[in-house]
Amino acid sequence: MAALTLPRPPFSAFILLLFLLRLPYSHQQQPQTPPAPSAGGELYFPGFKNSASNISLAGFAQIQRSNGLLQLTNHTSRLLGHAFYSSPFRLKASPNGSALSFSTSFVFSIVPEYPKLGGHGLAFALSPSPHPAALPSQYLGLLNSSDMGNFSNHLFAVEFDTVQDFEFGDINDNHVGIDINSLVSNDSASAAYYAGDSSGKVDLNLKSGKPVFAWVDYDSGSTTVNVTVSPSSSKPTKPILSFKVDLSPILNEHMYVGFSASTGLLASSHYVLGWSFSIGGGGDSRALELSSLPQLPGPKKDHRVALAIGVSFSVVLVLVLAIGAVFYIVRKIRNADPIEDWELDIGPHRFSYQELKRATDGFKGNQLLGAGGFGQVYRGILRNSKTQIAVKRISHESKQGLREFVSEISTIGRLRHRNLVQLLGWCRRRSDLLLVYEFMPNGSLDKFLFDGPETTLDWDQRFNIIKGVASGLLYLHEGYEQVVIHRDVKASNVLLDGELNGRLGDFGLARLYDHGSNPSTTRVVGTLGYLAPELSRTGKSDAFSDVYAFGAFLLEVVCGRRPIEPKAPAEELVLVDWVWERYREGRVLDVVDSKLNGEFNESEVLMILKLGLMCSNSKPDQRPSMRQVMRYLDGEVEVPESSRAPGALEVERGQGGFEDFLDSFASSSFDNMSSSSFTGRRDFDTTLSLSTPRSLPNVSTGYTR
Repeated sequence: MAALTLPRPPFSAFILLLFLLRLPYSHQQQPQTPPAPSAGGELYFPGFKNSASNISLAGFAQIQRSNGLLQLTNHTSRLLGHAFYSSPFRLKASPNGSALSFSTSFVFSIVPEYPKLGGHGLAFALSPSPHPAALPSQYLGLLNSSDMGNFSNHLFAVEFDTVQDFEFGDINDNHVGIDINSLVSNDSASAAYYAGDSSGKVDLNLKSGKPVFAWVDYDSGSTTVNVTVSPSSSKPTKPILSFKVDLSPILNEHMYVGFSASTGLLASSHYVLGWSFSIGGGGDSRALELSSLPQLPGPKKDHRVALAIGVSFSVVLVLVLAIGAVFYIVRKIRNADPIEDWELDIGPHRFSYQELKRATDGFKGNQLLGAGGFGQVYRGILRNSKTQIAVKRISHESKQGLREFVSEISTIGRLRHRNLVQLLGWCRRRSDLLLVYEFMPNGSLDKFLFDGPETTLDWDQRFNIIKGVASGLLYLHEGYEQVVIHRDVKASNVLLDGELNGRLGDFGLARLYDHGSNPSTTRVVGTLGYLAPELSRTGKSDAFSDVYAFGAFLLEVVCGRRPIEPKAPAEELVLVDWVWERYREGRVLDVVDSKLNGEFNESEVLMILKLGLMCSNSKPDQRPSMRQVMRYLDGEVEVPESSRAPGALEVERGQGGFEDFLDSFASSSFDNMSSSSFTGRRDFDTTLSLSTPRSLPNVSTGYTR
């Protein structure tokens, strides 16, 4: 009898069986943190304890092993953290199709280093990459200064921001914003929620350190994004933000979903306690209950060893303890710095002296970048964040030094612009005053222009630096909440970053006043050659005196020499006078820096020289504003032809010019200085106060004069 042979199942049956085995279970059978398929699906993370393989971390971001809490940053300055789901989601049915509806809910907490001072914020994001090439601080770890607003970013984010950044037009320091390809929010609102059925909003403090529930929902049918926040798991019926936008052209077919956070001068710890996410328009994502989420770390407790004094202790031991306590208290009192009123009004991060001492290897000579009239500047590296810094160390012996120290913190410490040197923080320890800046690897501009530089900047680099400094000055004059007068614009105060972009620095002489009001200062300060003539009469610096100094800066960048050059022939002593003479003779290109070897854009050079002469006019009302200057530099309007000399310089030589300029300071500290004392010296780049003379610097660093 023949053996019974069973038919072999087709190969496709095995494929079907494998497919059925990979189908997910129902919600009741799902594991706590299931992975999401790339073609869509659902995430549910009530904590992240067993989810390390499903979450892609970058920067500082980490998952605490003890309880599964996702921490994006800590209290370290200029830090960023990324946490994205490791696989991309399909957010379009096809590459050119419409974006699918999605819904997400999550619970986060922002714990600031200092109460009421957040830094910087957290964002939920849809990104083409799980690790975007981004910067911390105001960029929230999502973008950088070069890709702001680019359509190629394909970025959608909802920011929960705790710092008001004027560069991006933030409404306040506690807001929710919808960002598309930029950190200038398309729509934003103060953090609040609608309680119950009431129409009134209840404010919500994002940086309270308490859990905040958030919901972000996109309806592809109505092309609307709704953002809702609440202090509890009960979702309000009305969102705080409702923005109509079609995300189809913004999103790629596949996108990574997750969170980003950063810190700046001030720092906050950013946590995510739980997260759920779903695609397909089937309603809200799964709800999160606070009771099932990991707990936030409590405040640090002071575990001090209590001293139990008993009758069994010997008299000798009691005396030793008492003497030791006395010495300890005396030492603490001697080392303690008194807290003065001005220290309560400034915002930037205060570093400890020991932290800066370690960063600079004890302020050793091999870390010295340069020295100026108010101290030395050292290179350093912060141990925790590995951030390169420049530490300006000022002597406390001079009241003028303390005054400029406070001025620099209170002004630049609150400014945010890509063409200003950023102040990272400060430190005060007895007689030591220290300012901490971001490190500029290429130093100050003057070393590339004067005295036989090792490296020569080409014209395109110079023109880019000019536009950068002009943009920074326009922000100071018009873009900040008050008018900021720099009062010391010059090449030695322009620093160059790693890409040779110009950053205006050294705000020790800066003054602020309200828009629409008049400045009240009558103390003439600045640098000889950059001082507007009217200062000798009024003593009042304003935006147009900055424009005058900017005009001198324009000419020195083009000509490669200082505004006043004592070694030059008599007719070339004053730069603006020499440029005007050559312009009148039709030979103005003769003044262009010979180190360029004739390789430059002639039309741009002519435009800058004419603009320098306009800004150098002795009459303030004849000078352009910085907004007009930017229009000239951007090519929106042409610089008019100069038909007359810049003010006082049109008089005959010998009857005006540099001699009359010195005579205008008859009541100043120049009374006791002969003109011969300037001959052969290079002190013209020295910042001078006409009320209090001070010593001259040895080396210009751009961080200090």
